[in-house]
Amino acid sequence: MRTDTGTARGSGTVWRALRAELDRARERGTSEPAVVDVGGGSGVWAVPLAAEGCRVTVVEPSPNALATLRRRAEEAGVGGAITVVADDTDALAARIPAGSADLVLAHGLLEVVDDPAAVAGALAGIVAPGGAVSVLAANRHAAALHRALGGRVREAHALLTSSDGVLADDGETLLRRFDADGLRGLLAGAGLRVELIQGDGVVSDVLGEVESEQYTADDLADFEAAAGAIPPLRDLASRLHLLARL
Repeated sequence: MRTDTGTARGSGTVWRALRAELDRARERGTSEPAVVDVGGGSGVWAVPLAAEGCRVTVVEPSPNALATLRRRAEEAGVGGAITVVADDTDALAARIPAGSADLVLAHGLLEVVDDPAAVAGALAGIVAPGGAVSVLAANRHAAALHRALGGRVREAHALLTSSDGVLADDGETLLRRFDADGLRGLLAGAGLRVELIQGDGVVSDVLGEVESEQYTADDLADFEAAAGAIPPLRDLASRLHLLARL
């Protein structure tokens, strides 16, 4: 189900926020925070979270993705900490107890579901009091800018002015991209209060795997963390990350 959002190089900023949220859960007396990874794919988030002491439930309909998840979990020695629900988002209310998750992940999910408002409501239904919903979604402004910088100006303009931030004839797998206001409004409509909006992948996706004597990996991570918190740069990041609560 999930897009490639979860494997992005710039996700160090997201991990900082998630670890802070897990610390909050432990401060509430939960020794093994309960995480539900909706549309969890092959476990790029679930396996590391399990390795950090969480009990993770992955909701994912793809048999191929789940096979990869199970292999990764066994290799990491955390197979016993991960529960698989082989179903899609329509089954959340039936398969996941209401108010049971300290942290709910929807990373690379809202871009590909048929009804993002209904899914946002389902996410709100399973988060525990004091817990958080983490949303990571493709940024329409970044997609337009990257195309323009690559000389594809007409495509960039079409993306920028389209209602859903995608091109119908471009063979894209996404159904939509978001901006910060759109994501905030979507979550607010589900009764969720957004506490954090940050950019993920402000420049790291553009730099790719290029090595430079002018900066280290830590330098890049520090820049990403700072730039992702400043609205003019945040809003140009490849992805937008939000944390929200009831």
